[in-house]
Amino acid sequence: MPEGVEIEIYRRAAQAVVGRTILDVGTQDSHFVKGGVSPDQLRVALCGRTIEGVQRVGKLLSLGLDSGLVVGLRFGMTGRLIVDDKAAIDRLEYSSGRDDPAWDRFALVFAPPGNGRLRINDSRRLGGVELDPPMDRLGVDLFDATPAVIRDRIAASSSPLKVRLLDQAAIAGVGNLIADETLWRAGLDPARPARSLTPTEVRRLSRHLRAAAVELLAAGGSHTGRLQPARVPGGLCPRDGCALVRRTIGGRTSYSCPKHQV
Repeated sequence: MPEGVEIEIYRRAAQAVVGRTILDVGTQDSHFVKGGVSPDQLRVALCGRTIEGVQRVGKLLSLGLDSGLVVGLRFGMTGRLIVDDKAAIDRLEYSSGRDDPAWDRFALVFAPPGNGRLRINDSRRLGGVELDPPMDRLGVDLFDATPAVIRDRIAASSSPLKVRLLDQAAIAGVGNLIADETLWRAGLDPARPARSLTPTEVRRLSRHLRAAAVELLAAGGSHTGRLQPARVPGGLCPRDGCALVRRTIGGRTSYSCPKHQV
């Protein structure tokens, strides 16, 4: 499932289309067009426009156009970005690596001399495309989660720690895998109240979240964490060999070690 790390990989791949002009827009799935805009309106707004920049905040990828409009791309659970027929990531966790044309939900076709296309292939169609997405609803990006950010946006809440980490209005880009990996590294129980964190634990959580994001990015995705192979029923903690606890926290399946995560 694409988390902030995967979307950063997508952002780097999408840099290839900066400077290209949009010739046509493929929106055969009207469900994928969000924000009250119809596929025809989206096509009119984008055709003939040049992409001037690519940015990412959390799980949102945005394309800036020469008209001043911003195209926001969201990838749900199974969305893959494919640029010039090359997938930025070959396969996502919990999804097929098959590039089925029936799963193409959105595409930008570029005019000469750039040519080529950018498309989203999404088997479960849980992503979407939106004009001028509301960026102010997103929190601080996970790569920028300093101790002050953790203190103010996570540790001030009485909600379970993992629930706060998954709140995109608090920290943008943390998904289920990154949350479990980070809390396992930091030795923190995902179910404990966030406001129970001590100042030392706040600093530790910040350090491990940013380090995990950097390492997972370098390794190719959020599924490459050290905890991930053990996130199965009966899995053992890679650190101390203790049987992992499997719980549902905030509606998400969570794995943690009862020995060192307190």
